[in-house]
Amino acid sequence: MTTAVVSSAPSGPRSTATRRLLALGRAEAVLLLRNRTALFTALLLPVLLVFGLKNVLDQQAKDNPGLDVDSLLVNGAVGMVLAFVVYYNLTAAYVARRGELVLKRLRTGEARDAEILAGTAVPSVGLALLMCTVIGVAGASVLDLTAPVNPLLLAVGLVLVVGTLMALAAISSAFTRTVESAGITTMPVLLLTQFGSGLFFPLEVMPDRVADVCRLLPTTPAFQLVRVGWFGTDGSAAPTGFAGSWAAAAPHLVTGSVWLALAVWGAVRYFRWEPRR
Repeated sequence: MTTAVVSSAPSGPRSTATRRLLALGRAEAVLLLRNRTALFTALLLPVLLVFGLKNVLDQQAKDNPGLDVDSLLVNGAVGMVLAFVVYYNLTAAYVARRGELVLKRLRTGEARDAEILAGTAVPSVGLALLMCTVIGVAGASVLDLTAPVNPLLLAVGLVLVVGTLMALAAISSAFTRTVESAGITTMPVLLLTQFGSGLFFPLEVMPDRVADVCRLLPTTPAFQLVRVGWFGTDGSAAPTGFAGSWAAAAPHLVTGSVWLALAVWGAVRYFRWEPRR
């Protein structure tokens, strides 16, 4: 009597959301490193803009005695890095992968829609946060800035900024036909971010009515949270300690959360997975 032996092939590691996310991020990182234009935008353009920001802030300090140029310079540099590396680069990446039908093919696999979008964003977000860390360390050492007053609030602000910019990139990609045209379609958000969110022109030096309007822009609350978390103030009052920073941050937390929810809804509603016909 013969006993049949059934052998099963060894199975590979189980696919999980984390594994899929890391795999997509690793593939996207390779493409990012091969793209010289994207690397220039991510690494050099924000650095060049920082020098322009320093000149603008120095001029504003002459007209507004007591303006803390060093803290504003660090906050503005962090904001510009996040805007260009996350928002602009990610918009171009979504458009490129859509045109190559990569996004369409990925949807036929195990990865969920959110995992595909997040995996594509992993290299840009990781690079942006690394550059922000370098800016923070350099600011603390060279400019002799204090340690963050509220690190938790600072982290919340960064999460809100990154989440909002990722969602805005997904929305912008829906109205961008080619990678080359991304420089045009992303311009409105980039200009609003630089000049309306307190990066180039601090809100406290603007006319009151203009500042009130700028505080309601999509990216302003999150950038103000980063500022409050580090320096204990958004410029409208004297710096406070850990407890006081939460009170100063409350309006920005509410407005920023609303904008994040609206941006995510817009991304789900308008994002395109295939090229337009």
